[in-house]
Amino acid sequence: MKRMILKGIALLMLGLTLTSMGNNTADDDFKDEFLERINAVRRTGCNCGTQRMAPAPPLVWNDQLEDAAEDHAKDMARKKYFSHESRNGRSIKDRIMGAGYTYKGFRSYAIAENIAYGQRSIAEVQNGWFKSPGHCKNLMNPGLKEVGVAEKDNYWVQDFGGRENFTPQQQQMIKQGARIIQKRG
Repeated sequence: MKRMILKGIALLMLGLTLTSMGNNTADDDFKDEFLERINAVRRTGCNCGTQRMAPAPPLVWNDQLEDAAEDHAKDMARKKYFSHESRNGRSIKDRIMGAGYTYKGFRSYAIAENIAYGQRSIAEVQNGWFKSPGHCKNLMNPGLKEVGVAEKDNYWVQDFGGRENFTPQQQQMIKQGARIIQKRG
């Protein structure tokens, strides 16, 4: 009897594990569709207005950027406005860093944001962003490596980030008290 109960429990656990492995949530589908659409274009490059943008590495999803995007989309929907600056004066940088996506410990740090209103599908909003030169350049920027997107009541926010680690040599120098200053350009 004890063996039958243990076998039953084992089969139940196996069944639950297999069931949970096969479930794909709507949230996962949303993320997957965005990444597939963006990365298909980044893989081949495109024209952003009159400027040809070379192929770029694929973006990866970042939950902190998604949190920042979601908070801004909800805020715009709730307060009925459309702007990169929140009604309380918070900027893109304020929102993204407030969500935990910071520059501390990184050699370089870049952020950008696309917003849209009124589109009813991922395909519609992505097509619109790729047709707009400024939005398209954010989508194709090779320095932007991560993305998080949210939608609330047809308010869309797409937040991007790009952080680059220090080299092992630079990390060792920092541990020894050196300051790393790099010139751009």
